[in-house]
Amino acid sequence: AHLRVKPNLQHIPESVSMQIYAAPEQRFCPAGVYEYVTDEKSGDPKLVINAQNCVHCKCCSIKMPGEYIDWTVPEGGGGPNYQVM
Repeated sequence: AHLRVKPNLQHIPESVSMQIYAAPEQRFCPAGVYEYVTDEKSGDPKLVINAQNCVHCKCCSIKMPGEYIDWTVPEGGGGPNYQVM
């Protein structure tokens, strides 16, 4: 996938983004790529990245707490093909 949590920032989603900022990525992402689900074993929130929904706006690479997402150009590099433009 072209959206990954940076290896050295794995703790940010649950311990910083969710706990301090109430998971803003769930609200600012226009495509609903980021969601928190309850882990069945621990009962704690866990970040799920639905990269297939991404519209390549790169909002997450700028607005995430601690900039913890590593956004790379999707395979093929074509990006969205907007018909109106």
